[in-house]
Amino acid sequence: MTDVAQWVHVAPAQWTRGRIKNLIASATNGTWGTEPDEIGDNVHCIRAADFDRNKRRAKINQAPLRSVDASSFRNHQLKPGDLVLEKSGGGEKQPVGMAVLFEGPGKAVCSNFCARISPERDADPRFLTYVFAAAYGQGLIQSAIKQTTGIQNLDAGAFFSASWAYPGLDDQRRIADFLDAETAHVDRATHLRNRQKELLSLRRWAHFQDALDATPTEIIPLRRVIRSVIDGPFGSAFSSADYTLEGAAVVRLGNIGFADYKVSEQARIPMGLYAKLRYHEVKAGDVLIAALGDARNHAGRACVAPDLGPAIVKGKCFRARIEEGVADSEFIALLLSSPIGASAVEGRGSTRSMINLEILKSALLPVPSLGEQQRLAADHRRIWGRTAAAIAACERQLSLLAERRQALITAAVTGQFDVSTASGRNVTDGVHA
Repeated sequence: MTDVAQWVHVAPAQWTRGRIKNLIASATNGTWGTEPDEIGDNVHCIRAADFDRNKRRAKINQAPLRSVDASSFRNHQLKPGDLVLEKSGGGEKQPVGMAVLFEGPGKAVCSNFCARISPERDADPRFLTYVFAAAYGQGLIQSAIKQTTGIQNLDAGAFFSASWAYPGLDDQRRIADFLDAETAHVDRATHLRNRQKELLSLRRWAHFQDALDATPTEIIPLRRVIRSVIDGPFGSAFSSADYTLEGAAVVRLGNIGFADYKVSEQARIPMGLYAKLRYHEVKAGDVLIAALGDARNHAGRACVAPDLGPAIVKGKCFRARIEEGVADSEFIALLLSSPIGASAVEGRGSTRSMINLEILKSALLPVPSLGEQQRLAADHRRIWGRTAAAIAACERQLSLLAERRQALITAAVTGQFDVSTASGRNVTDGVHA
């Protein structure tokens, strides 16, 4: 992380030394308004969910419509060139404090968990967006975060008072133009790598589908191949506040990938609490199934539980015990994780985002004989090994591209090179985002 006091001291001599707030004309908390009026003049309300976090832009077309009275709208209206700053929310892997540029068009406000930032007249909005991106990448914003009851809140006053150095308006525009062009190159490369990952994943399931299509199967409900299935405890049984570094493992949604158990997401609870929740116990070989999904991860995806020692399944997840001599756990997890499984779950009336035990048990699936299940699972394991290695290589490249993008932004807005003579290729050598 670049030390702010350090770089401000060595920034170009002609740059103004001051504070981030010198670049800001006003900061106004947002509003949520009321339910949209069917005959009224509704406006879009930008939330953190409507941020393009890579390009640092507000996505107005995806923002919900809300009814905001005329007086409130005048006070909160977003104008092209304003920034939207997330002030409350965030999470462990995505701290609060990101800011995006609003370019319009259309009538919009930002939500009450955000703030509208209007740049000073001598501050270029794109440059200010890159300043916020650099501050976020440096951890400067995170140092102004206060966290209570699991919610992160940004102390905007403390952040705005942080030391900063900045050039005149013309140089700000040159830096913004340079970064617009250079980050576009990085974004194109990122898009291609993401597309490659998608195609590799599709190839994985295409192989599985082809192999299954060539195998005699019987269409049966899932309940026919499972001995028992339970969900995790809900309500006040325990919360994240009970997690410890040692103790019994807790299987959460984050652990359940597509036929892959993600150990990196492991949580634990005290053994005394585990003893009270033994009904929800997980054993090696159980099939773990996600009850919740989203646009990328369908509800019903599954994996096989590794040997976790003492373990339980958490709410929003299911633990299924497979009927021995009838089904293979690895095959059933593959089937549920595949597009075949997603379609079967949807076919039972699921919204894709949530399923219950009845939907799961009633899902109609093509199931071959036990021997064929084991053969298909072994073949998939062999083919997937090569595909997974290629996907991992893409992920490493994506990580490097993200680091490159952040380093480029930080180096440019802190004056570590002259954008008028830089090509963007080697300017970040030795620079830390």
